[in-house]
Amino acid sequence: MTESSSSDLRYTDEKDASRFALHRGDDLLSVIDYRDDGRTISMTRAFTIPTFRGHGYAGELVERAVGDLEARGDRDIVPMCWYVAEWFDAHPDRAGILHAERSA
Repeated sequence: MTESSSSDLRYTDEKDASRFALHRGDDLLSVIDYRDDGRTISMTRAFTIPTFRGHGYAGELVERAVGDLEARGDRDIVPMCWYVAEWFDAHPDRAGILHAERSA
């Protein structure tokens, strides 16, 4: 991060809005929209507010959301958004939380 340390950032799971969010003070920096079916969290879109792009906030948010879901242990992740999928490609050690499609 160039503008703030990660300790200045606040992560929230806004269940009513079906999104994970990253804030600094009153500023909303980045969001991940999701769908929760009770077994999986489908991360459908990662978005950083244009004025805050280029500082690693989306990656920080994915990191925190994955960590949160790993700690909960009750959901797998389906990375529908290209950014989230690429994050998992870059972090293969975190792939254990990915939803494995099972064929019949």
